[in-house]
Amino acid sequence: QLQLVESGGGLVQPGGSLRLSCAAAGFSLDLYVIGWFRQAPGKEREGISCISHNGFRTIYTDAVKDRFTISRDNTKDAGYLEMHSLKSEDTGVYYCAVSPGEVCFRGPKVEDFNIWGQGMQVTVSS
Repeated sequence: QLQLVESGGGLVQPGGSLRLSCAAAGFSLDLYVIGWFRQAPGKEREGISCISHNGFRTIYTDAVKDRFTISRDNTKDAGYLEMHSLKSEDTGVYYCAVSPGEVCFRGPKVEDFNIWGQGMQVTVSS
């Protein structure tokens, strides 16, 4: 069974930082691109970042650019999203997902990713 296991979410104050992790179970991550998505209350799920299978190419949406950093460690079958200068509007459920195709150039789009993590809550509040 192919699974993505996420960790690292939680409650953080505005301006704070969190590091999200995504670990593959049952398969090797090195042939997949990794995308990070989030869903705010009452809104659709949106892609925020993507990294190519070899880590050489990264994509960020304007909302998170210069604050978030995506990375991966294929030796550990894991992906990461480091989030800094968090704002209240960053609050939501965060998901990692993977795709076997090189789809990052399209921006991280929900329909391009076929294996999803369970999601984890990130709340930015004082």
